[in-house]
Amino acid sequence: MKIAQNHTVEFDEFSRACDLVEEYFGDTIADVALHAPVSHRQLVAVLARAQLSGRQLAIDGLTEQGEIVYQSNDETLLWLDGDFWSDMRGLHHLKPDEGRAAREVHRRLIEAIDGDVSYYNRERDPFVLIERRLARD
Repeated sequence: MKIAQNHTVEFDEFSRACDLVEEYFGDTIADVALHAPVSHRQLVAVLARAQLSGRQLAIDGLTEQGEIVYQSNDETLLWLDGDFWSDMRGLHHLKPDEGRAAREVHRRLIEAIDGDVSYYNRERDPFVLIERRLARD
C-alpha cells in the first residue's frame, strides 16, 4: 500500500497503525472529528500515516528537531521546529482540514501533559510518536 510518494507499507502494517492510533488517542479523535470537517475514520487514517512517517523520521533524527516534552517506553511527545505538519500534508496529499485535525489531536494530548501552551510553542508543531505496539503484535 502506497502511503506517500516514496513510502510503501504492507496493508496489515497500515491497519495495525490505525488500530494503534485509535487505541492511543481514544476519545480525542472523536472530539476533534466532531468539530472538524473530517470524519472519525478519515482522521484515524491520517494519524496512522503520520505515525508511519514519524517512525521513519525518528530514525533520521526527528527528536533533534525540537523539544521533547515527555518520553517513556510508550511514547515521545515533542514540540517540533520547522514545518512537520505542512510536510505531512504535502507528503501524504492531505487536505488542509485533515492536516489541521491531525495536528489538533496531537496538540491536545501534549497540552494535557505539558499544560498551557506558551506563546513560543504556538509556532511549533506538536507530534506524539507512539513507540508501543499493540498487545496482539
